[in-house]
Amino acid sequence: MRNRFDKELEILNLELIKMGGLIEESIETSAKALINKDLEMAKRVNELEVEIDEMEKTIENHCLKLLLQQQPVASDLRIISTALKMITDMERIGDNAEDIAEISKFLANQKFIKDLVHIPQMAEATISMVKRSVDAFVNKDKELALKVCKDDDVVDNLFQIIKTELIEKIQEDTENGEQAIDLLMIAKYLERIGDHAENIAEWVIFSITGEHRIRGEKI
Repeated sequence: MRNRFDKELEILNLELIKMGGLIEESIETSAKALINKDLEMAKRVNELEVEIDEMEKTIENHCLKLLLQQQPVASDLRIISTALKMITDMERIGDNAEDIAEISKFLANQKFIKDLVHIPQMAEATISMVKRSVDAFVNKDKELALKVCKDDDVVDNLFQIIKTELIEKIQEDTENGEQAIDLLMIAKYLERIGDHAENIAEWVIFSITGEHRIRGEKI
C-alpha cells in the first residue's frame, strides 16, 4: 500500500512540474507578445490558459483521490494539501499572464513611450521564482524555497522603478498617460505573479516543516 501511495505522489510531482512549465511558458510568451507586438503570441497565451485550467482540475482530482482512496499519514497530508494550495496560486499566475497578453493586444499598434527594459527583467525574475518554487516542492528543498521568498524583493523593487519612470513620463507629457497606465498594469500583474510564486514557496516550506510562514515575514 505504501509503495503504491509513493508512486502516486511521484505522479503528482510530474503533474505539478507540467503545470509549472505551462505557467512559465505563459509568462514568457505574454512578455514576448508585448515586447514584439506579436498578436499570435498573445493568442498563444489564451491557449495556454486553457491547458493550465485543465491541469489544475487534473491535479485537484488526483489529490482528492489520494485523500479518499489511500491512508495518508500527517506528512502525506501536508504534501497533498500543499499541492492543492499550489495549484490555486499557479492558476492565478496563468490568469495574470493572460491579463498581460490582453493588454499587449491593445498596445500592438502603438509606439512605446519608453524602452521596455525592466518589464522583461520582471518577467524573467518571476519565471525563475515559479520554476524554483516547484523544484523546491518536488525535491523537498527548504533552502531553495526560502531563496524564492527572498527573491520577491527583486520583483517588488523592479515594480517601483517602473512606477517611478512611468510617473515621470506622464509629468513630461500628459498624452503619455493612457499607455503609461497600461504598462503600469502589466508591471502590477508581474508583481502579483511574484507574490503568487512566493505563496507557493511558503506552502512548500509548510509541507516540509509543518509551519506556515506568513508572507512578508523576515527570514
